Amino acid sequence: MNWPTSTFQNLTRKPLRKFLLVFSLCTLTIAGVIWACADSYEEEYSVFTPEYFVNKQYSPFFYTGNEVYYGLGYTDGSNTWYNDNIVDEWYEHFNHQFNKTSLQYLLLKASAGAVDSIYRKSTGSLKALPAKYPAIVTGNVPAKMLNAFYSYLKLAKNAEAYSVNDQYYSWDKVKPNHSPVNLGQALVGAYDKETDPFIKERIWFQMVRYYYFLDEPSNKTVKLFDQFKDHFPKNLIYYRTMGYVAGYYYRQKNYALSNYLYSLCYDYTYKLKIPSFWSFHPQNESDWNATLKLAKTPEEKITLWHMLGVQYDASRAIIVIIAINPKSEKLDLLLSRLINVREAGTGWGNATDSVKRSDNAGKRLVEDIASKNNTAKPYYWNVAAGYLNFLDSNYTAAGKYYATAKSQFPAGDKMIVAQAKLLDMMLYIKSLKKMDANAEAKLIEPLNWLANLRDNKLKIKDLRFSNAISVCNLAISRLYKKQGNAIREICFNNNAQDFYADSARVQHMIDLLNKPDKTAFEQAMLRYYPITLNNLYYHQAIMLAYQQKLPEAIAQLKKMTPENFLLAGNPFTGRLTDCHDCDHEAPQKQKFTPLSFLQTLYTLDTEIKQGKNVYRNAYAAANAYYNITYYGNARLFYESDVVATGPTGRYYYEGEPRMDDKLTSMQVAIKYYQLARKNAATDEQRARCTFMLSKCALNEVYNDPGFNGYEKLSEGKISKSVIDAYYNYFAELKAKYNQTAYYKEALKECGYFRTYADKK
Repeated sequence: MNWPTSTFQNLTRKPLRKFLLVFSLCTLTIAGVIWACADSYEEEYSVFTPEYFVNKQYSPFFYTGNEVYYGLGYTDGSNTWYNDNIVDEWYEHFNHQFNKTSLQYLLLKASAGAVDSIYRKSTGSLKALPAKYPAIVTGNVPAKMLNAFYSYLKLAKNAEAYSVNDQYYSWDKVKPNHSPVNLGQALVGAYDKETDPFIKERIWFQMVRYYYFLDEPSNKTVKLFDQFKDHFPKNLIYYRTMGYVAGYYYRQKNYALSNYLYSLCYDYTYKLKIPSFWSFHPQNESDWNATLKLAKTPEEKITLWHMLGVQYDASRAIIVIIAINPKSEKLDLLLSRLINVREAGTGWGNATDSVKRSDNAGKRLVEDIASKNNTAKPYYWNVAAGYLNFLDSNYTAAGKYYATAKSQFPAGDKMIVAQAKLLDMMLYIKSLKKMDANAEAKLIEPLNWLANLRDNKLKIKDLRFSNAISVCNLAISRLYKKQGNAIREICFNNNAQDFYADSARVQHMIDLLNKPDKTAFEQAMLRYYPITLNNLYYHQAIMLAYQQKLPEAIAQLKKMTPENFLLAGNPFTGRLTDCHDCDHEAPQKQKFTPLSFLQTLYTLDTEIKQGKNVYRNAYAAANAYYNITYYGNARLFYESDVVATGPTGRYYYEGEPRMDDKLTSMQVAIKYYQLARKNAATDEQRARCTFMLSKCALNEVYNDPGFNGYEKLSEGKISKSVIDAYYNYFAELKAKYNQTAYYKEALKECGYFRTYADKK
């Protein structure tokens, strides 16, 4: 059968390859570095948990969009990947008589000099071990075993100079380490002399590795491996040795044999899977077919296809493996990747035509396999077929597959039951045509269950549920919107257009939150509503404040449970040029909370109406109304969980553009500055008010929909009346108050005014 053209495109490319340590002439051997990044929460897009269906040994290869290996985070790479195994192997070799902590020090930390000193002391050559070395506890280990161990260890420490690379990653080719030419003879001599099979095998490993790093034209790496490979058991050290042979063949561009050997290493143990997988590099169809011909058993062929499928083409590999052995556990990982790739790559149905064709082919493949019911985990294939149909909005088909899967579930597997419950919940909600009393009743328990997971009141290991919350909430919200129920719509999707601009709707929401006898569904629903009563009272208060309904605003603030915060600057002060940081850092005799601010503002307004200190009070009130806009120093006044920051930096409720008008309008400030100027006693006071009015007028220029930069004011895109108001205040300031000290200060501090005054 012909390969899809995409199968062997970019076969040598690896995800995040730039972070991989380039190892030994760019040849990635089984000792290669292990590198994974886990900087973000990978499962946000996914609701299908591979941990519940796939053997744990394959977990590093679960699909991720931003990691090399799933769930590993950063590791120390090839330098430490086998450390635990090495210590455990020697610990068993010494029949647990050699203290394990001492072994860890000698094997992993001690320098060649330290090993030599400890060895000489252990044979009586030294009276005392230098204090810088820890005490070595050997228990009842026979002297012969100890001597053999120390002799081997000194050789092994010499090998670290060329076999250990402390460079974690490189953007460029890493200069390879080469082994010293005189060490090979010592290793061969030690091998011939050694009689202990355990140590002899490790010297064999050192010899093969030595000649790999020596990188001579000869093929001693292969010759030494082949010469002695039948002398030792096929254990971890055996396959680690084979890894260097595979690396040698890769360096010789014999990719077919290299990849075959890597597949043998991969299949031996979990510990070899990651480095073998990383080193596995089919180049094209020709060398891939050559690799397949080397496979001696059906299982070896399955492993090869499995490795290729994980990297490049899960569907194609599934087709081949299912024909060889439909019960192979290596299918499980490929199926999980097919599903998770589908989740991540299509935006929940918003795929391109080519992606859709690929997705449809994958879905049909999974459906076909599920229908045969001959896999090791038929329930897994039915769940997968159902979920792939769900992603394509084929809800009836999805339900049928889910029902079949449930009849096949292994008894007592709570994880799989939880996965099925999550998928059932999503299917039920997405299948609904309307939200009625019956639907609400059925959703009470699953909505609470999902909220308990979110709130950590219920913990189900590894279950991916975050995206399910978004999917379910959005679907429910859309149904309520279609039915005209704004209150329930906003509970499930707090982004409804215009909701918070409508005071009556906000009050209905407040009434619902205060309702003493909420229904079970209302209680579950409100767990998804992120806004608190305090937030709503506060929002009502600031909306009333912008309408100058101060007593009502104060009353709303007083309904809040104590949650006072201080405004950063004094909102009653005005500044010639806006400088929020300056205002916030300035010493303040009195700090204002939102409540004390509104109470003070109401006092000023009351005294103005009574004719008391009108200039002073009106000017302070004007400053206050200026400062609680986007342009002033008291933005904290309107910031809350209801009012949010938009992408342009302006503040508004998400989805409520009209809120922006309330927070940028200068009309109330203009009214009070004009009142203050009218009641001013001196030209200095009138000059101050006039300049502040010019600032308000300039801000209205910024607010104008036609504004496209100050230098383009003359291009006619801004309302003429808006521009005229701005320049009229400048003209008035220059004509009437040019003898005041404030006029001179304005010329000095305001470049716009200085430019205007110079031109006129």
